[in-house]
Amino acid sequence: MNLSLRPEHLKRYKDFALLLWKYGRRDLVARAGLNELLPQEPDESAARVPEAQELARDVERLGPTYIKLAQLLSTRPDIIPPAYADALARLQDQVAPFPYAEVEKILDEDIGARLSKVFERIEPQPVAAASLAQVHYAVLRDGRAVALKVQRPGIREQVLDDLEALGELAAFLEEHTQFGSRFGIAALFQEFRKSMLRELDFRQEALHLVTLGNNLREIPEIVIPQPIMSYSSSRVLTMQFIPGTKITALSPLARLELDGERLADALFRAYLKQMLRDGFFHADPHPANVFLVDGHVALIDLGMVARLRPSLQDRLLQLLLAVSDNRPDDALKVLLLIAEDRSLADEAGFRRAVTDIIGQHMEVQLARPQVGRAVLMLLKVAAEHGIRLPPELAMVGKTLLNLDEIGLTLAPRFDTNAAVRRHAAAITQEQMTRDFSLGSFFSMAVEVKNFVQHLPGRVNRILDRLADNDFEIKVEALDEARLMEGMQKVANRITLGLVLAALIVGAALLMRVETSFRLFGYPGIAILLFLGAALGAVGLVFTILVSDITASRIRRRK
Repeated sequence: MNLSLRPEHLKRYKDFALLLWKYGRRDLVARAGLNELLPQEPDESAARVPEAQELARDVERLGPTYIKLAQLLSTRPDIIPPAYADALARLQDQVAPFPYAEVEKILDEDIGARLSKVFERIEPQPVAAASLAQVHYAVLRDGRAVALKVQRPGIREQVLDDLEALGELAAFLEEHTQFGSRFGIAALFQEFRKSMLRELDFRQEALHLVTLGNNLREIPEIVIPQPIMSYSSSRVLTMQFIPGTKITALSPLARLELDGERLADALFRAYLKQMLRDGFFHADPHPANVFLVDGHVALIDLGMVARLRPSLQDRLLQLLLAVSDNRPDDALKVLLLIAEDRSLADEAGFRRAVTDIIGQHMEVQLARPQVGRAVLMLLKVAAEHGIRLPPELAMVGKTLLNLDEIGLTLAPRFDTNAAVRRHAAAITQEQMTRDFSLGSFFSMAVEVKNFVQHLPGRVNRILDRLADNDFEIKVEALDEARLMEGMQKVANRITLGLVLAALIVGAALLMRVETSFRLFGYPGIAILLFLGAALGAVGLVFTILVSDITASRIRRRK
């Protein structure tokens, strides 16, 4: 893979190279395995280790694409050290607002109607401004209060250029570095690229709001603002305005008046339902995106979502139950089953690491149980032992870690382990209902129809081959010759044993017969039979021992 020489790409390569140069001899890049790209300093121990917050500030200066990429990397403890992951996860994607005249221009172009006919008023001062968009408070002509999310002018072109340059860098890193090949960095970047392109299209976020609102309708404590589709476009999202308070902004007195345990349990139930039953979940529930509204919890900003396929949902439920119940062996089985690549796995070391992590999780659960941190640590040790787990697991772990933090804010004694166990039965029952739904019944009926439809032709072909004496059955079984040889040896040993037993019984009976022929003072024929039986027994034992020892040596050599 050759890097592009376009001037705008060269600038982005320079920015990335400066980051590597600044942090390359620190634990960030050393942990990722990128050291081979950089020259080594004579005295690395004398190099100052930069603060993680300094890295976060540098990333912020590079713009929205790098901020989003850093936030995504913060969900991968197998790639980013913990201190850096925490700093990158808390990146504040906030910049100075762009002029209101630009807002009016975009609204005029995208809504397709005069603003005075649609809105009673629009506040010129935004309530929030980020690098991708800013939000204004407005009131529709029918009196409904709405939030107007307007995309920043020119940001789409900037992000597309960033993605193109970063894509070339990702392909280069996968081809030339241990880090890139180990983690499949090009595939990871493609997933990030899809996520960024979806986030640039506000119609996608509007659909996410509708889907999540429908999925969580049965949980009354959760509020999802609904979009107004007729006044939304790829650059404008009009949705219900939520006049709530950020959870992080609650005063101690306000927290005392809340039923924190009920709200925390409802929030955890909502996310377990999203992940384990619906397979579609809000992947960015950090405290700034969670509001309190009249005793309810509101989730906003659905730009970042994730999906789980049904088979992974079932395994994830098993994993969470194994972690919450302190069952490391079961957790290990699930992780090995969902692994995408275990060709270089150190399974013995991985088993010990899983046991240690779940043991530590149980030790601290009384003080502050954190299911999300346990999931992220399992992802980390899996990578360290040559096991690549699905990337969706990182999003699940980070989401649960954010929920742990929110739950601690709402109810300091909230037990996430107990919440998993409490809601597991209902989720399992719902999954079984889903698996035996009307749709699956009709699918099975179609399969039966196809089987019956093709059965006569298949039977005719079989009968034709039987009539032509051309019917063959191929059976892959054991080596018949070796099997018969082994059975022959067993039969010979049993026969010889029976003969020796008969000699002993005959000798015992002849001991009572009086005869003039004696040996050692006993009837001679009986003694001869006893001696023959003894010699035969010694020979049989010797043959068995020699044969078994030889076979054991051959198996070890193989």
